[in-house]
Amino acid sequence: MGEYRPTPSHTVGPFYGYALPFTGGADVAPAGRPDAITLHGSVLDGAGDPVPDALVETWQAGPDGALRGRPGSMRRDLAGGFPGRNGTDFTAFGRCATDADGHWAVRTLPPGPTGGRDAPYISVCVFARGLLHHLFTRAYLTPEAADRTMGGTTALDTDPLLASLTPRRRRTLLAVAEPHGLHRFDIRLQGEEETVFLEFR
Repeated sequence: MGEYRPTPSHTVGPFYGYALPFTGGADVAPAGRPDAITLHGSVLDGAGDPVPDALVETWQAGPDGALRGRPGSMRRDLAGGFPGRNGTDFTAFGRCATDADGHWAVRTLPPGPTGGRDAPYISVCVFARGLLHHLFTRAYLTPEAADRTMGGTTALDTDPLLASLTPRRRRTLLAVAEPHGLHRFDIRLQGEEETVFLEFR
């Protein structure tokens, strides 16, 4: 057998801006859930300018800490198209494109503790022009939100990832609680306040 060499990475092209988003991709929480929250923010480049054509995906545990969502994010219709979600199931997965100002928002449910010492978090994946590989990070809920999902206690101080970071780097992974169930999580791709990104092997 011949020698196999890895295929080189290529810069992400513009196709994902219309090929990957789907109807209701940002509506992870079913409509009408009183406990729904909105995780939102901006994707910013190294100069602090917004990235208007990025794509943000989220994946998380449910409020009960279960790492499974009901299937249905990418339902197909009879013509082979993607009509999106059914509007009633929590699928744990979200996908949305940034707007002209680099802003993104996902309506979801607060993640519950998954066991161990991990604090509740929402996994975030970023695709953008100029990136050879998509970037992975985590949005940890601030203590106020964690109190609501962990029965009055928080794990932010004992979470292994957060505990391994300096206070300055740790701040880049904390979503800031805002009024009306909003939580702001800006993603900085480069620069002095660059978000902590994770590498999976």
